[in-house]
Amino acid sequence: MEIPATKKESLCFGIMMCFGMVLVMTVYNFYLNGMIGEMTFYEGIADFFIAFIIALILDLIIVGPNAKKFALKLTAKANNKVYTILMISTFMVIGMAFFMSIFGLVTTIAHSEYHSNSIVGDYLSVFGKNLLMALPLQIIIMGPLVRFLFVKFVKPNKQGSLSNN
Repeated sequence: MEIPATKKESLCFGIMMCFGMVLVMTVYNFYLNGMIGEMTFYEGIADFFIAFIIALILDLIIVGPNAKKFALKLTAKANNKVYTILMISTFMVIGMAFFMSIFGLVTTIAHSEYHSNSIVGDYLSVFGKNLLMALPLQIIIMGPLVRFLFVKFVKPNKQGSLSNN
């Protein structure tokens, strides 16, 4: 399992992962909130790009560095790189679900009238639903897919040139 080794590779990997996760989670949240068919295509695209930028900033500045730090501490004695990757992925999903659920709740409130007695309860509901979707999505689908694409198209091969295959 290849992981990014340089800052450039980490940025490329982060953009790829963030794009895929935000795309799927945006559609999922639109569906959950009954927004599909209620908003225009352009509103959906705008919401996606705003979410993508926010998620990328969170990934690069707050969640990513902390997730890696915690995961590396917990797996320092592990011999298998898979444990470290799974731990980083788990911490990333928890952190991103925490922050992006706030964004999702604010977006939902902005697109519709807010009718609730408990914003904390609503947040916990959104966070729980996002975590239940994002964790398997990351570990089973997006993580392996992005790693495959990363190794195939971004990670330099043994001769030092970019892979063309």
